Amino acid sequence: MDKPLQGRVALVAGASRGAGRGIAVELGAAGATVYVTGRTTREHRSEYGRPETVEDTADLVTEAGGEGIAVPADHLDPAQVRALVERIDAERGRLDVLVNDIWGGEHLFEWDAPVWEHDLDKGLRLLRLAVETHAVTSHHALPLLLRSPGGLVVEMTDGTAEYNGAHYRNSFFYDLAKASVLRMAFALGHELGPRGATAVALTPGWMRSEIMLETFGVREDNWRDALDKQPHFAISETPRYVGRAVAALAADPEVARFNGQSLSSGGLAQVYGFTDLDGSRPDCWRYLVEVQDPGRPADTTGYR
Repeated sequence: MDKPLQGRVALVAGASRGAGRGIAVELGAAGATVYVTGRTTREHRSEYGRPETVEDTADLVTEAGGEGIAVPADHLDPAQVRALVERIDAERGRLDVLVNDIWGGEHLFEWDAPVWEHDLDKGLRLLRLAVETHAVTSHHALPLLLRSPGGLVVEMTDGTAEYNGAHYRNSFFYDLAKASVLRMAFALGHELGPRGATAVALTPGWMRSEIMLETFGVREDNWRDALDKQPHFAISETPRYVGRAVAALAADPEVARFNGQSLSSGGLAQVYGFTDLDGSRPDCWRYLVEVQDPGRPADTTGYR
């Protein structure tokens, strides 16, 4: 089917940029109505100071073939989240897919700083943005999602449970945030499964987000120029790749087989057969374990 999610309603919380934007666009391409939230609008920028907006994302969803609806929201404010869900209920009467992608922490964590040296206020703010927001959103949105059978909750994180369980992730606060979201999906799986819904944790690979492209001084159309600086960037993927993973999960009538599990874009590409925009299937987490982490020369043969 060209539009397998026609008639379905999704909420992508944290969709101004990055994975959230890629997910929202691919859900739209599959025919869904997608409510997209974030703190940055065309009139106001969040503490991030980034130019991407929720309105831009909503427009991209509509251009892709769905219906994008921008709702500015701070997911640390329960009243705003409650009003958001009430609006979805009033306008659509259902919620089929909830994607918790709220993050906003790149500017807060201090790379490789031990907890006693890391700025405490920044660390605690990071945890609130990355963990508390997900809990607030699930609390208010899940009653609506459970009203219809077959609902899907996707908790977005960085790293699979297997990889993060064996590797320190950059800093105490970053590590804790990403591990917490993985555990959220596991806990939600236990609570939603008996009630006819599914929860999963999902990670992209090395994603070419707007921030990552700027970090390497490249654009999407010339991203390979960054390989001189970091050869392993060859395994990277677009935000649309993980978006296609979410769309595939949402369209799968047997998605419950993944309930409570930790999944990756590269792993799901092998299951569902989708590709990134360039037709490749990068499998970043296997590449990290087998090539990058052991210190082998960059070579994506067999990994994309």
